[in-house]
Amino acid sequence: MKLSGKTGRRRGTVVAVCAAALLASLTGSAHAVDNLPPKQPLVADLQSGSKPCATGDDTVYVPEPPRLSAVLYDPEEDNQPGEGNLLSGEFEAWWTDADGTVQRRSYTTITLSSGSRQYWTTPSDLPANTAISWHVRANDGHATSPWSDEGDGSVCSFVYDDTSPEKPTISSPEYPTPDEVFWVDGVGVYGHFTVDSPSDDVVSYTYSFLGGPYGTATAERPGAAVTIPYLPVTSGPKNLTVRAIDRSGRSSTQARYDFNVKSGRAAVARWKLDDPAGSRSAAAETGTPARAGMGATFGGPAPSGTTAATTVALDGSGHGFLTPDAPATDIRETFAVSAWVRPAETGRTMTVASQDADGRPGFTLGLRAPDTGPAWSFAIAGARLSGGSPETGEWAHLLGLYDAETGKAHLYVNGHEVGEGVAATPAEAAGAFQIGRARGTTGYRDRWHGDVSDVRVHDRVVVPNEVSELAWRKPNLLGHWSLSSATDGASPEQSDGTPLKLGGGASIYRDADASCSPDLDPDCPYVPPPLVGDGHLTLDGESGYATTEEPVVDTGDSFTVGVVVRLSDSEPAHPMTVLSQAGQHTDAFKLRYDPATYSWQLVMPERDEAGAPEKVVSQITGADGGEGSGNRLAVVYDDATDTIKLYLNGYTNAAATASLPDGWQSSGAFQIGRGKVGDGWGEYLHGAVDEVQAYAGALRDMDVLSLGWETNPCVC
Repeated sequence: MKLSGKTGRRRGTVVAVCAAALLASLTGSAHAVDNLPPKQPLVADLQSGSKPCATGDDTVYVPEPPRLSAVLYDPEEDNQPGEGNLLSGEFEAWWTDADGTVQRRSYTTITLSSGSRQYWTTPSDLPANTAISWHVRANDGHATSPWSDEGDGSVCSFVYDDTSPEKPTISSPEYPTPDEVFWVDGVGVYGHFTVDSPSDDVVSYTYSFLGGPYGTATAERPGAAVTIPYLPVTSGPKNLTVRAIDRSGRSSTQARYDFNVKSGRAAVARWKLDDPAGSRSAAAETGTPARAGMGATFGGPAPSGTTAATTVALDGSGHGFLTPDAPATDIRETFAVSAWVRPAETGRTMTVASQDADGRPGFTLGLRAPDTGPAWSFAIAGARLSGGSPETGEWAHLLGLYDAETGKAHLYVNGHEVGEGVAATPAEAAGAFQIGRARGTTGYRDRWHGDVSDVRVHDRVVVPNEVSELAWRKPNLLGHWSLSSATDGASPEQSDGTPLKLGGGASIYRDADASCSPDLDPDCPYVPPPLVGDGHLTLDGESGYATTEEPVVDTGDSFTVGVVVRLSDSEPAHPMTVLSQAGQHTDAFKLRYDPATYSWQLVMPERDEAGAPEKVVSQITGADGGEGSGNRLAVVYDDATDTIKLYLNGYTNAAATASLPDGWQSSGAFQIGRGKVGDGWGEYLHGAVDEVQAYAGALRDMDVLSLGWETNPCVC
C-alpha cells in the first residue's frame, strides 16, 4: 500500500527517535539502564566492635577503639560483565572536641563482593569518654549508596572507655569472714553474698566459688550492687572470687572473700523408733517425744546395713500412728523429712509422715496407689512428685525436701532424686507432726500399714551426698576366698566360712610350688605369677571348677560379687563362665567371657525354667590371655534402684548397666569356672581365678574400685 506524503514523514520521525534511544543505551549515556547504585546499608547490618549499632541512651561502650563493620549490597540485577558486583565501603566518624570543634575521620575499604562484611579498625588516637558517631555507604566505582543514617536509617554511636572499674567489695550476713566468726553453719544452709563496686558504670559481676558454682550476676542498673546466693554442699574452707565488669566490658582486679563452712547441722526432730517392745511412746533424739497409738508395735526388725537396731510396725488402723502433738518445723521455710519404710501392702494410698494444717495436711510423704501402679510420693501445696516402685516387704528410704530459696519441692527415693523439682508455695501448717497418717476434713486418713524407722526432720537443705549417706545400706561380707591354698580338696574362706570345694581339673597354683625359677635357670619354662598374693586357682577348661554347697548371695535382693580372672588363651574356642549361681533349672546369673564379641558378659535367663532363653543384660569389651595381670570383674545388683551393673577393673558404663525390676532368688550353689548348659554343666573356664568376694548389698562405685585386692574394700 502506498503511503501519503504526510504519513510517511511521521513514520520516519518515529524511527529516528527509536534509533537515537537505542544508540544512547549502547553507549552508556542512560545511567538508569547500565548501572544501578548500591543499596543503602541497613542499620541491622552495622556493628561497633561486636555490639550492634545504637545511639542516644543506647550508645554502646567499648574498651578500646573499635573495629566498625557493615554488610554492603549491590542490587542483584546490577551484574556488569567482568565486574562481579564489587563494592568498597566508605566509613566516616565524627565527634565534638573540648573546644566545640567537630572532628572527622574517614576510611575507604578494599573492594569485596556484594554481601560481604567490610571493616574499619578505627585509629588509636580517638578520644576516650567521648560520644563518637559514624555512618557508612557503599561504592561500586560508578555510584554510591545513600549514607546509612539517611532516610529511615540511623547514625551509630560509641564511647571508648579507657578506665577499668574499681575492685568490688563482698559481704555476707550468713557467712562472715574467719576474722569475724571462724566456723559458720553450714552445709545445706544458704548464704547470700552482696557484691558492690565504687564504679557507677558496672553492669555485671563474674564470680566463682571454690569447687563451684560459678557464673555472672547482672546488676539491675549500672552501678547497682548484686546479691549472689550460695548453697554449701561440703564443709571446709571456702572462698568467693569476683570481678566487676563495666558497660564497655572492662574488668576490675579480682576480689576474694574467704569463709569457713561447718558440717550440716543435725535434724531439728528425730525419732529413731528403736524403742523397746511394749513402749507407748517414741523417744526423741531431738525434738519432742511422740506418743504412740495402740496400733503401733515396737521391736520389729530393722533394715540391714543401717544404724537402726529395731523399728516400729503400724497396723494401718485408726490406732496405728505416732505424734509429738506439736509441729516439727515451719514448712513455709526450707525443710526436709525422711524415713526408712517397709510397706505391708501397696494397693492403697498410705502416709509415712505429714504435718497438720486446717482440715488438711501441710505436706505428705508416703505411697500413692493410682491405677497406673504404686509409687512413692511427696506432696506439698498442690505440688506432687511421684516415682520409684514400692514393693510389699521391701525397705526403702524416702526424703521429701522443700527448698524455700528456689521455691521447689524434691523427692528422693533410696538416695536418688525422682524427676525434677516442682514449684510449690506452702501455706502455714502449725498443727502437729504425724507419723503414719494424714489430716483430712473429718479426721485422719491414709494410714500407714507397715514398718517405719529413723524419722528425721531438718530445717535446711539436705544436700545430695547427705541424702545418699542417709539412704545407704552397708553391704555385709558373705565370703572372701583368696584361693592361695587348699586342704583336702577345699580352699578356705578368710573368716572360716563356707570353703570352696575344688572339682576335677582345678588346683591351687603357688609360686612356692614351682620346680624351677626362670631367673636362675634359662631352661625353666615361664609360668605367669599368681594373680594376687601367693597363689590362685587354676582351671583346665575341661572339667575344672570350684563350688560351695549352698547359695552364697540372695539373687532376689541386692548383692555384689567380685573376682580376678586371667584367660589362658587369647582366642578361646567357646564362651567360658567365670562365676554363676544356679536356680532350679538354670543360672540366676552367669558372668562369662564371649570370644565372638571379645567381651565380658553378664547373662541372665528370663525365668527359672528349663530351656528358658538367656539374655545378655550387660557387657564390657576387654580381656587378656596368657601372661597379663588379669581383669578385676564385679557384678552389682541394687534392688532398691532395680539396676544391675557389670564392672571391669573398677569401672562401669551405660552399656554395662541394665534394668532389673524383679530379681528372683536362686537356690543353687555358687560356682566358679562353669555354668548351666542345658541339663548339665558347661562353658568351663580355661584360666586362672583369684580373690573371689561376695556381699549382701550393693557396693558403691568407690567401693568397687578396691575390689580384687588382698584386703576387703572399705565399706565403712
